[in-house]
Amino acid sequence: MSQPFPARLPLVRQDVDRNAGVRADPGLIDRLRADPATRVLPIARGRALAAEQVDGSAPRLDLLPPDAIPTAETWIYLGLSTSVSSVEAPGTPLLAAVLTDAAASALQSEELRWAGLRSIAAHLDDRDAGLFTEAIAVANWHDSHRFCPRCGTATDTVQAGWVRLCPVDNVEVFPRTDPAVIVRITDDADRILLGSNALWEPNRYSLLAGFVEPGESFEAAVLRETHEESGLRVANPVYLGSQPWPFPASIMVGFGATLADDEAPHAVVPDGEEILELRWFSREQLREAFAEILLPGPSSIAHAIVADWYGSPLESAQDG
Repeated sequence: MSQPFPARLPLVRQDVDRNAGVRADPGLIDRLRADPATRVLPIARGRALAAEQVDGSAPRLDLLPPDAIPTAETWIYLGLSTSVSSVEAPGTPLLAAVLTDAAASALQSEELRWAGLRSIAAHLDDRDAGLFTEAIAVANWHDSHRFCPRCGTATDTVQAGWVRLCPVDNVEVFPRTDPAVIVRITDDADRILLGSNALWEPNRYSLLAGFVEPGESFEAAVLRETHEESGLRVANPVYLGSQPWPFPASIMVGFGATLADDEAPHAVVPDGEEILELRWFSREQLREAFAEILLPGPSSIAHAIVADWYGSPLESAQDG
């Protein structure tokens, strides 16, 4: 039997007090930039600056004093560190600085020092994992919401990086998160259904997933998405857990579901557009396939959901 689904997924962990009540202070960013105790996380091209690893040390973010970053495209107040084990003391104010490519290269030209969230999230401590996730999610929102949705005017950043304001219509645009369901489907033999997406490299398999549509519950999205992608109907959707997935702006809501009683596993048919192949795996079959297929990486909720069913670590897990 599998263990209870893990409550602390890689991107759920955090040791940061977001301290949202102070965001309305129009002088907050300038004041924190002038405070030598503040620490800044540089962000560029969807990556964060990582500290140099010495003698096999665990990855960690490189948080810099504010005078190390004289300018940025966007400043975001991330909150106060609450970690008792980080390099910075608890209560340290934390900013993100979103840099241009030129500014990022001038700050650190070594490409390997700029790390993607997916590649290092599972290896970061709680404070850095949560901080990186928060910073990338807000930075991605800024990148796609530079103009007013009503009149097209370029918007201004206010509320310490958490609101964009149209100077013409006075419209406030807030960060958004797009919910998506991700589903572990099992049949009456307790086999798991995994699919290969058209956008992935060959032989990568994961759970079926899809965005929740307007006016739809999570449970209804489970039934609709799985039928659209596999041709099968499922029943008994059970919530497992959720995790932010800022690629660019999602939260993945995990469910388990069983094949409907009147459905035959062999009747599975991939939709041919999003899903190119679908395979049922017993635990033994999955173990035998470790050498030939790629499974979800350790930063993803898909990895945790599959591992929960499998009952032990996934030996072929790849980042993704």
